[in-house]
Amino acid sequence: MNRSPVRLAKLLTSDLLKGIPHGFSTREGGTAADLLPDAPLILAKQVHSPDVAVVEAPWDGDPPEADGLVAAKSGLVLGIVTADCAPVLLADMQAGVIGAAHAGWRGAQSGVIANTVAAMVDLGAEPSRIVAAVGPCVAQSSYEVDAPFRAHFDPEDARFFETGREGHWQFDLSGYVAERLRKAGVERVELLGRDTYGDAETFFSFRRATHRGEPTGGRQISLIARA
Repeated sequence: MNRSPVRLAKLLTSDLLKGIPHGFSTREGGTAADLLPDAPLILAKQVHSPDVAVVEAPWDGDPPEADGLVAAKSGLVLGIVTADCAPVLLADMQAGVIGAAHAGWRGAQSGVIANTVAAMVDLGAEPSRIVAAVGPCVAQSSYEVDAPFRAHFDPEDARFFETGREGHWQFDLSGYVAERLRKAGVERVELLGRDTYGDAETFFSFRRATHRGEPTGGRQISLIARA
């Protein structure tokens, strides 16, 4: 897994998604126009769910509640908004199918990754052809969790927890998401390895802002499109 992001304009990009318009924003922000001029930006109402919506056109009315978006239509920009959760961008370039997922621990555990891949397959993708990039999120060194959090996970997930101070662990969210991708049949995964919590100059972080008693409204946006 390549952990070296490439900076292009305002967005961080993935080598695995080269040739697909995409990017992960920083504090500088990002818009659909950064990928495709005049293309609509499609967002869902994110609720930390396993639910995925298929996008064929801009929503007619309020967006659906979903934490994954997939599309096979050209000229659409899919967007995922995050502050510490993991944004995942996916593509089967041969089939022309793209996806985006908002993967906090709860959504990842409940199936948003597997469901996003399955929805892409329904549109003609093959898991073996899908490539995925996991964007900036809270790093393991910054993600301290307690016993009640640890209890949500199975014994087989122990490798994603490092022992911390007494009664606490450090959770590897990006590693856990990458494993969920692997279980869904996606073998080529890039982790950008950027810590939203630790890099205050570059990223917004809900967790950091909460700890500091600062406003918590800042978000990154992750974008992917078919030209």
